[in-house]
Amino acid sequence: MTGATAIVPALVNSGLPNDKFVFEGFLPVKKGRQTRLKFLAEETRTIIFYESPHKLLKTLTNFSEYFGEDRLVSVSRELTKMFEETKRGTVKEVLSYYTEKPAKGEIVIIVDGKK
Repeated sequence: MTGATAIVPALVNSGLPNDKFVFEGFLPVKKGRQTRLKFLAEETRTIIFYESPHKLLKTLTNFSEYFGEDRLVSVSRELTKMFEETKRGTVKEVLSYYTEKPAKGEIVIIVDGKK
């Protein structure tokens, strides 16, 4: 599943609040990334991102730095396909999981808003 339609099943699978959310798409690769992450660290709504498999660990590491390692996150990949997977937990737990089991396919990341 690609495009904007992937956010709905990923949001539902995340178990995170879905009454108010913001869709960010892909984070900037270099210029503006740090500024955007600092801004989003204060966001109280659930945040939705798209990410590529080869940038997932970098993005989760950034989330740990800017949002904190205990922020809840959900990573869904290959939605509606044979190898569909959703991994939920703290940023630290999900980062550890994907460090040992590299992700493949299309990825949607859902991050809990700041409490």
